[in-house]
Amino acid sequence: MDFNLSSMGSSPKAPAEPVHVKVLILGSGPAGLSAALYAARADLNPVVLAGMDLGGQVALTYTVENYPGFPEGVSGPDLVNLFQKQAERFGAKVEFDTATEVDLSQRPFRVKTYNGEYLAETLIISTGATPTRLGVPGENKLTGRGVSFCATCDGWFFKGKNVIVVGGGDSAIEESLFLTRYADSVTVVHRRDELRAGAILQKRAFAEPKIKFIWNSVVTDIHGESKVESVTLKNVITQDTTEMPVDGVFIFIGHTPNTQLFTGQLEMDDQNYLVSDKRMRTNVEGVFACGESADPVFRQVITSAGMGAAAAIQANHFLDAQEMDAETATAIS
Repeated sequence: MDFNLSSMGSSPKAPAEPVHVKVLILGSGPAGLSAALYAARADLNPVVLAGMDLGGQVALTYTVENYPGFPEGVSGPDLVNLFQKQAERFGAKVEFDTATEVDLSQRPFRVKTYNGEYLAETLIISTGATPTRLGVPGENKLTGRGVSFCATCDGWFFKGKNVIVVGGGDSAIEESLFLTRYADSVTVVHRRDELRAGAILQKRAFAEPKIKFIWNSVVTDIHGESKVESVTLKNVITQDTTEMPVDGVFIFIGHTPNTQLFTGQLEMDDQNYLVSDKRMRTNVEGVFACGESADPVFRQVITSAGMGAAAAIQANHFLDAQEMDAETATAIS
């Protein structure tokens, strides 16, 4: 229902004034929260636009075993919670809001969100990446009904079931091992004849009796009406196809960087990852990129955190230089 506020004895609210900040951070994964920590310790009062879910992909990871300082491992949500607390302790502000539009044509940069607008002296982009889809029939229709991109989120629903995992990298094997907690069998389908995952993960997977492997094969179709019932597999060498009954399909074949918001404003590579130099600087002065939105190679929690710290350090240097230039100009005039 529409209301005419003036007829009710009050005037419409004026649009809120844009919030002016020194450092605005887009994204709340390890890169964004590490950037927030370093910027906060530099007294820059950073604001983090966390989106609707704090922590990015690591928040969906059951156990992180390769982040220093946690010899027994740490859950992804717990690690993110510690990142946030540490950044907020020094004055960072985390907002559950999402950037919807950016204008990088002049400083301060204008960033519109669902809830307001910011004017940022510097911008740190750590928007991460999202899982790549197979693009086969049935995938979209059955997502959430047997098709999943997060074993940590959905594994519990497959107790006593038979599932396949598509992929052969670290994520695919980590999630396959996790799924053995619930599923009766986990079949890894990989388009090559060897895994790309690290040696330790491979050793664990090959030693796990619940995990089987189908090599040189891809999923070409996912079947089912209200839930996943089977998949069609094609051998990439012989081109033969077979139908395999399964209850769930978990897909881990890579990620797409979340950089659509910056198309036409920031330089990207042929995969749409943001291009930055070794100091995290993009082609626009005052805009820095870190984490998986700018890292198609390593994509680890520790490397993202390091990139975030570097981006914040560089943002601080940039602001200091701007201040010195302004003081010099004032003195000359």
